[in-house]
Amino acid sequence: MQQDVENLPIDIHFNKLLDWLIDRRHCKQQWQAASLIVREKINAALKDMPENEELAKLLEGTYINYFHCEKIVEILKGTSAGEKNIFGQYSSQKMKDWNDIIRIYEKDCMFLAETAQMIMRNVTYEIPALKKQIAKCQQVQKECDKKEADYVSKAAELKKKYSNSCKELGIKGDKIKSELAALVQDLPKVFDDVATRTQQLTVALKYYQDFRSFLLNSDVQDSDCLPMLRFIQQKGNTVTYEWKHGCKPVHIQEASVVIDTKDEDDVVVEDGADIDWGDLNGNTNEVNVDAEIDFDISGITIESGGTDEGKGAIDIEVEQLGEEIDWGDTEVESTQKSSDEGTATGEEALTILDNPATRNLFLDDLVELEAFLNQRLVDLSGEGNILASSQFQNAPASIQIEAKQVETMATDLRNIIAQLTSVQNQHLMLIRDSPRYVERLKDTLKSTLTLADKMIFYQKETISRRHDMEKEERELLPKLEVLVKRTKEMQKQMEGEISKRYKNRPVNIMGEINII
Repeated sequence: MQQDVENLPIDIHFNKLLDWLIDRRHCKQQWQAASLIVREKINAALKDMPENEELAKLLEGTYINYFHCEKIVEILKGTSAGEKNIFGQYSSQKMKDWNDIIRIYEKDCMFLAETAQMIMRNVTYEIPALKKQIAKCQQVQKECDKKEADYVSKAAELKKKYSNSCKELGIKGDKIKSELAALVQDLPKVFDDVATRTQQLTVALKYYQDFRSFLLNSDVQDSDCLPMLRFIQQKGNTVTYEWKHGCKPVHIQEASVVIDTKDEDDVVVEDGADIDWGDLNGNTNEVNVDAEIDFDISGITIESGGTDEGKGAIDIEVEQLGEEIDWGDTEVESTQKSSDEGTATGEEALTILDNPATRNLFLDDLVELEAFLNQRLVDLSGEGNILASSQFQNAPASIQIEAKQVETMATDLRNIIAQLTSVQNQHLMLIRDSPRYVERLKDTLKSTLTLADKMIFYQKETISRRHDMEKEERELLPKLEVLVKRTKEMQKQMEGEISKRYKNRPVNIMGEINII
């Protein structure tokens, strides 16, 4: 029976170990004072240690305790410091210092209390803190991987958006101002082509005029039915002077459009290395890369509707940075007169489609005709409209046409309107009307590349941060391994020391220490 009791294990929870030792008087409650003295002596002794690979490995990355001191003494015995004099005492001061440290440790079993506290501190604080720091490094690495992919995607999206915007403008985007200036020179050809294509609308114009005459029971004069469209069909894209005065000018003094392209650098995407984008950890949500490029031509609106005849109107309004462009008098019957009789100057020297005022009138006529044709398509596509069928029984043959013919007319008309109001031509007309607009357009386009540069910069900073976290994790893992290993060693050593005091009964220090 006595033998069975001696073989019963002693189980001690690690966080109760120190109290257990004090309660059973294995060590004193005021052991901390002696521990401070030992710490001072250990720090002093470590300053005068011989070069030894085994000693360096023993002291690496750990907190010196009683058991380390015993191993240090054993190692020093194998060196010159272990030599004794004729009285059997160690002649080396190093051995005397370390033996003195061991004696202080063993007095009142102070080393048991200190080791117990070290085990509690390591398991409760040190090891969890290292694990938490390593987990944070791993989490930051995952976040950096995700952010890097996002930045790469956003940078590619912005570059693509810039490319598409340049494509809409009909330029490559290498030298924006120079390329736009070259396109502006081709704008008169575009206007001439539009004027030529209006000949395709002769049938549609005759159809509209006959239809109005039939409904109003009166002859509609040519001057009353889409006068600007009819004038361009007959005269082409002539100067505004001929539209106003009914005759060609003797002389034309046209002001040239000058766009400053001097010292223009190539537009390239930088890597962002020399650009100070601020703190990466700051708020970067203000960068809205999903927004469409704003060329600030939102003032260009098409207002449908109008008179009972379906007339439409197009109002073109342009807002510049901090100022408004003075278009002059937008009325067709302008009070401005040429300084010399027969000389076209100012607005009168501009062609009809180059002059914003007359171009608006031309677009008015096109939209009015388009509205009429669209309405006729709706009427002709309706089935069972007995009232409409009976109304046009006595109509002339010129207006009794099929829906397919009306659709062809409408398609030709829409193509002309699309050519004149395309994004590229809108910008070119704004540039021609105000050369300063090209600078604003360039800045708007380059802002997209600037955002792409910023995404590339953030990408590189994210990569750098991930590398820092990887380096920190590599440094922390060995520390954690050493700390866990030394803590388990102290556990075994403490179990052995306590077992000696209880006739070698098995001792188990339990708790989280067994799962670290």
